[in-house]
Amino acid sequence: MKTNTTKWILPLIIFSQFCCTSLWFAGNSIINDLIIFFNLNAESLGYISSSVQFGFIIGTLVFSIASLSDRFSPSRVFFICAILGAGFNLGILYSNNTFSTILFFRFLTGFSLAGIYPVGMKIAADYFEKGLGKSLSFLIAALVLGTAFPYLIQSFKLNLNWQTVIWTTSVLAIIGGFFIVLFVPNGPYQKRANKFDISKIFNVFKNSSFRSSAFGYFGHMWELYAFWTFIPIMLMMHEDFNNISLNIPLLSFVIIASGTISCILGGFLSQKLGVKTTAIWSLSISGLCCLLSPLIFLVSSTPVFIFFLIIWGMAVIADSPLFSTLVAQNCEVQSIGTALTIVNCIGYSLTIASIQLLNYLVSDTTIAPYAFLVLAIGPILGLVFLKKSS
Repeated sequence: MKTNTTKWILPLIIFSQFCCTSLWFAGNSIINDLIIFFNLNAESLGYISSSVQFGFIIGTLVFSIASLSDRFSPSRVFFICAILGAGFNLGILYSNNTFSTILFFRFLTGFSLAGIYPVGMKIAADYFEKGLGKSLSFLIAALVLGTAFPYLIQSFKLNLNWQTVIWTTSVLAIIGGFFIVLFVPNGPYQKRANKFDISKIFNVFKNSSFRSSAFGYFGHMWELYAFWTFIPIMLMMHEDFNNISLNIPLLSFVIIASGTISCILGGFLSQKLGVKTTAIWSLSISGLCCLLSPLIFLVSSTPVFIFFLIIWGMAVIADSPLFSTLVAQNCEVQSIGTALTIVNCIGYSLTIASIQLLNYLVSDTTIAPYAFLVLAIGPILGLVFLKKSS
C-alpha cells in the first residue's frame, strides 16, 4: 500500500472528515445569535446540542441494523450523508424557524453525521490494516478540529452574521463529500457482508475484549460531549466570578482544538506503550480533571484556568481513536462497520444523559461549580471495565 495513489488516501479522508464534521457544533457556536434572532430561552444550548446527538444516535442505530457501510460502498454512503447533512444544516437559515423546527433540523444533521464519522473510520480501517491506531488518531484529530472550527469563525469578530457560519460549514461538508466519493475508492481490506444480518449487532458483544473496549468507550463518551458543550459556559462562569471579559469563541476553539494535538500524540504513543495502556492513561487524566473541576473555579488567574481546560481538552479526546481501534481490532473484518456504528450509537446515547444532567445542574448557580464532578462517573466506570480484561 505504498503507491503514489494510496499515500494520499489518509490525508484525503482526514480533510473530508474535517470538512463534514464542522456541521456538528455549527448550532452551538452561534447559540447566542439564535437565541436573539428566534427569541429562544437561555437553556436552548443543551437542547440544541442534544438534538444533534439524538439524531446521530438514531442514525447510527439505523445504519448498524441495516449494516449499510458493510454491505455498500462506504465512500458513497459518506458522500450521500455529507450532501444531506449540508442541506439540513442550511435549514437553520429558514427565517420562520421555531424552537421545534431548529431542533428538527439539528436532529436531521445529526442523523446525517452517522454516515460520516463512523463510516469515515470504516473507510480508514479498509485501507490501513496495520497502524490503524495511528491512522484513526489523525482521523479523529480532524473530527476535533472540525468540531472546533465554527467557534474559530465566530472568534474573528469580523462583523459576519451568524448565517455565514451555517453557509461555511455546509459548503465545507459538500466539498468533503465530493473528495471522498471522487478520490477514495473502496479499500483493499474491505470485505463486504453478503446480506442483511441483524445478529451482527449482538454477536460482536460476545467477545470479552470487544466488550471491554466498548464499555471503556462508553465511559469516555459520558464525559466528552458534555465537556465540549459546556466549555463556553465554564468560561462565562470564570468571567462572572472574576468580573472580566474573555473572547469566549476563540478560547472555546483553542480548548477543543487542543485535542487535535493529543489525538495525534496518542496515536504515536500507542505504538510504543500499546493502544490499551495509552487509552487508560488518557482516561485517567481526564477523570482527574473532572474531580479537580470545583477547585479550578476558585482560581482567579485566567491563564491557569485556561491552561487547566486545555489539559482537560487534550485528555478528554486523546483516547477516542484508541477505543475505536480496539473496537475494530476485536471484531470480524466484515463486521467492522457495524461494530463501530453500534458502539457509536450507544456511546452517543449516553452523551444526551450527561449533557441534560449538566444542563440542569449548571442552571443552579449555587451548585454550578460542582456540577462537572458528575462527568467523573464515565472515566471511573470506563477504567473499571478496561482493568477487568487486563
